[in-house]
Amino acid sequence: MSDFVLSCCSTADLSASHYESRNINIIPFHFSLDGVEYLDDGTMPIEKFYSEMAAGKMTSTSQVNVEEYENYFEEFLKQGKDILHLTLSSGISGTYNSAMIAREGVAEKYPDRKIFVVDSLAASSGYGLLMDKLADLRDEGKSIEEVRDFAEADRLRVNHWFFSTDLTYFVRGGRISKAEGFLGNMLSICPLLNVNNEGKLKPREKVRTKKKVYNRIVEMMEELADNGYDYSDKCYLSMSACIEDAQQVAMLIEKKFPKIKDKVLINNIGTTIGSHTGPGTVALFFWGKERGE
Repeated sequence: MSDFVLSCCSTADLSASHYESRNINIIPFHFSLDGVEYLDDGTMPIEKFYSEMAAGKMTSTSQVNVEEYENYFEEFLKQGKDILHLTLSSGISGTYNSAMIAREGVAEKYPDRKIFVVDSLAASSGYGLLMDKLADLRDEGKSIEEVRDFAEADRLRVNHWFFSTDLTYFVRGGRISKAEGFLGNMLSICPLLNVNNEGKLKPREKVRTKKKVYNRIVEMMEELADNGYDYSDKCYLSMSACIEDAQQVAMLIEKKFPKIKDKVLINNIGTTIGSHTGPGTVALFFWGKERGE
């Protein structure tokens, strides 16, 4: 087994037990709730977080800064470990730049160590799905360079599709106007979005009613997944306080894709990503065709 540290940010939205079982190290982002700052480390129960949001409390987030990255990296370097760290997509956060600056700083102190930082161009459990694959490669005995090369070559094959059943937080984040949000909620419009090849969020369609958007997001998997209906890799969902919606999508996927590896894994959208989506978002992640613009 290759002996190097595989690492990511807390925004990969996997459970603490998942990270531990796969030997993936994480560094937490920060979020604030009604002006009080917390680490995105699972300390606050996710149910409480979303209930507070639904009650109207305001949230904001901040990324890992350079000093935090330097201290984090140095913990492993002192142990004589090499590091492969993947960051949240540069299309939605500046954390990649912070990690690269930190890398340059610690590299001078540890010239004999390998320190690689890769922009995942991914988010939430799509980022997690990529990390899980890298853990597989590491456990197969691949070198740190081979795992890095796979991440850079194949990261765009992780497809990200998601929808929201509540437009409140689209309005709050300035993505749509109050009038559009009011009308959309009245008409049960569920925006369908994805993450493109620059790692940026892109609105794609406006789908009316939950039932139709459940089917539409599964249709995107039918169109884009590796081997179509014979897809045999892992598939992840993440959701924000809407488990029933996620379960309905998972049921459709497992019916359409009988060869899927294990069952569809449903994760929580964590506090960092969830601060922007709010409750009512379901995201689907799978391996498939490279993402385009």
